[in-house]
Amino acid sequence: MISEYQAPADGGGMCTLQLDDIPGGAKAFELAAKFCYDVKIELNALNVVCLRCAAEYLRMTDDYAEGNLITQAECFLVDVLANWKDSIKALETCEGVLPTAEDLHLVSRCITALASKACGSDAAAPVVRNASVDKDALWNGIRSGDTTSSAAAAAAAAGMDWWYEDVSFLSLPMFKRLIQAMEAKGMRDESIAGAIMFYAGRFLPGLKRNTSFSNALASYGADGSGGAGGGMSSRNITPRAASVSAPSEGDQRYFLEEIVALLPTKKGVASTKFLLGMLRTAMLLHASPLCRENLERRIGAQLEDASLDDLLVPNLGYHVETLYDIDCVQRILDYFMSSTDGIGTGYTSPALAEEGGGSLGIPQGATPSSSLSPITMVAKLMDGFLAEVAPDTNLKLPKFQALAAVVPDYARPVDDGIYRAIDIYLKVHIANRGHSRFPS
Repeated sequence: MISEYQAPADGGGMCTLQLDDIPGGAKAFELAAKFCYDVKIELNALNVVCLRCAAEYLRMTDDYAEGNLITQAECFLVDVLANWKDSIKALETCEGVLPTAEDLHLVSRCITALASKACGSDAAAPVVRNASVDKDALWNGIRSGDTTSSAAAAAAAAGMDWWYEDVSFLSLPMFKRLIQAMEAKGMRDESIAGAIMFYAGRFLPGLKRNTSFSNALASYGADGSGGAGGGMSSRNITPRAASVSAPSEGDQRYFLEEIVALLPTKKGVASTKFLLGMLRTAMLLHASPLCRENLERRIGAQLEDASLDDLLVPNLGYHVETLYDIDCVQRILDYFMSSTDGIGTGYTSPALAEEGGGSLGIPQGATPSSSLSPITMVAKLMDGFLAEVAPDTNLKLPKFQALAAVVPDYARPVDDGIYRAIDIYLKVHIANRGHSRFPS
């Protein structure tokens, strides 16, 4: 091509070759050209994947010269994949040379190396089952402050979360494949869920109340490099991470639905606070009914761990009547009551238990009092929720009664909470109607 180039008569001009389809672009080609002319080049974790793909494209095999570029890149890649940080960098650079990196199995090799290292550390970490968590309490013992799942706290206490931040810089397809590879290698559900929650927190700012996407980007750094206190100033940012822009609502909805589907199904590995945050975001983004139902079922299965503040889900329906989504809480409560922690299959009343609890659904080895613990906590939570929504003038009496009646009377050691909620409801609604007696 160069020999066929005809220079202008005035002697000016420059021969320019357009190689648009070469993996890695001009930089990779320049390194390959330098290699051909015995110019010393520096291989590192950020260029070895691109250079390996470019060498394949240029057919730089040992058939033409011993120790050609493909061989050199492969030898160096082995060293890269032996190191965690370098493997992360190599996987990030695979994004820019797809599908060649996929065809050469570079993506799968990076993922396998990372999964093996993380799983090896996870298997060696001690199991911490009961991590202490600070809990704020309301008048009736309902938690209202920030809560952390015991699984996530245990993961942090055991040092199993050291890799969460590194993998949070990956794109969703790469992150998803890495998580699936870790699951296949037997990583604990607690560690998997912890990584997913960390990842979701970076890209779904709606999980935190009063946080807009623009604010989340500002805290992260507009160029994706992190803030001054983020501890990531020395991190090499890939082209994908360097061009962060506000995603569309559709992109965020797709991201959320994929994250929900990726979560382990084991109860308690994802905190109830996180799940409720995901549910609020799902409603805001108009996620699919299947996604919302999945979240509601998960929350219902561990409702005793919820806090009142997180349960106050704003009503975002097209026909908004009440300030908070009462129907959503009703469904979550119904899921709890049908679970093994409700009365559906796992628990029964103390009166029935005295007549023969072993045949009435009480778990073996558990006393009636210990079996009633989750449902008692939910009863307190619902009493607090009813007191919170009672002043809503649009809350109809049948809906208030229906929600109050779901939890059986025996689940309440004392009735102060439900009486307080009823008292608030009656005072507000009688005053608004101007009647001396509340209508039936």
